[in-house]
Amino acid sequence: MRIWQFWWRSLVVSTQYNPPQFIELVMFFLAMILLLAWVITDVWAYLALGLSYIVGFSISILVRESLVPSTQIRLTQVNAVLLLIVSFYAFVELFRYL
Repeated sequence: MRIWQFWWRSLVVSTQYNPPQFIELVMFFLAMILLLAWVITDVWAYLALGLSYIVGFSISILVRESLVPSTQIRLTQVNAVLLLIVSFYAFVELFRYL
C-alpha cells in the first residue's frame, strides 16, 4: 500500500509543479497506446487519433519552450519538430491510402 501512496503523491506533486508538462506526458502515453492498438487491430481510426495526439503534444512542447525556455531547449525542440514532420507525413500517407 505504501508503494501506491508514494506513486500517488509523486503524481500529485508533479501535476502541481508543472501542469503543462504533465498534460503533454498524458497525451504522449495516450498516443502510444492508440498507436499500439492500431498495430494490433489495424483500425485506421486509432492511427488518426494517435497522430492527432502526437501533433497536439508536439505543438504544446514548442509553445511551452518558446514561452519559458528550459536548459534542454535545443534537444526538446528538435524532437518536437521531428515528431511533427513524421506525424504530418503519416497523415498524408493515411489520406492517400483511404
